[in-house]
Formats: sequence, C-alpha cells, structure tokens
Amino acid sequence: MMKMLIDEQMSELRRYPPGEAVGQALSELLEKDCYLLNIDANERSITFRFAMHLQKHLPEWTVDCEYNRDGIDPKRLEHLGLYPPSDDEDAQTVFPDVIVHRRGTGQNYLVVEFKKSTSRVNRQIDLRKLLGYRQQLGYVHALFIEVGTDGQATIEKLKWVEATMPERDL
Repeated sequence: MMKMLIDEQMSELRRYPPGEAVGQALSELLEKDCYLLNIDANERSITFRFAMHLQKHLPEWTVDCEYNRDGIDPKRLEHLGLYPPSDDEDAQTVFPDVIVHRRGTGQNYLVVEFKKSTSRVNRQIDLRKLLGYRQQLGYVHALFIEVGTDGQATIEKLKWVEATMPERDL
C-alpha cells in the first residue's frame, strides 16, 4: 500500500510557494524511502533522502543538509544561546536539517527541521530554531515536519513558522 500525504496536509503546504515542491518531495519520501521510516532510521538518513527528492523540484536552488555556515562563519542564533562547535555530531546545535538557498549569496529561501515521532526531544526547540532562522538569518520560509517512524511511515505534523510569530504561539 502506497503512503501519501492527505489533502489537509497538501493544503497546509500550499499556503506558501515552496509548499508544492515540499509536498512532492515528502510524497516521494513516503513512496520510495518508507523503509527508512519503518525501521526508525537515523533522522539524518531520512532528511538526506528528503533533500534529494526536494532538489529535483527546486532545480534553481541548492538544497543542503546540516549546512553549518552563514557565509564563511558558523551559523549562530543569539536568542537560543547556542554556539555550535564545528565538530558537533549530536545535532543539538543550530545546524538546520535541510535548507534551500544559494550558497555564498545570503539568499535563504527555505529552512526545514525534521523530528521523528520516536524522538523524545522537545519539538519547541526546533520551532524556536526555525523562528530564529527566519528572524536572524533571513530565511523566507521555515517549516517543521514530524515524520512517523517505527512502523508508521507517515507525516504526523506540518507547521510553517512565521517571522513575526510570538514564541508562545510556536
């Protein structure tokens, strides 16, 4: 049985221009890479596959995973007080899971944070990061995606983060 996004999810994604491409990439992830979700593979494996699918739908942009630079400097978000060491491997810093941008230009189109349904990490951390990326690093769009794993292979939650959104509404 092929897993797909439901109509309400596609409607939510289409609220913003990159949503159509994101929806197509998520549908391809569910169809072609459901094995990774079913076995609860590492989040980085899942986001890498999503990014590969997304790149096909946004050919005029560059899609990167775990991109840790703002120009030549490490990405930092002041309000979180997180300053990532360059060798961080625990994904506890502000390296976004997936970004759509033009390297070296400051043109930041979309930032995406993923969370697996089996993760015990507070989702508010990712939502606060997304807000910071919008406000401090100039990303035009920011999206939180929770994927169902451990036998589910679904998209559990989608949330666009507005640049003017108060933290209490995250």
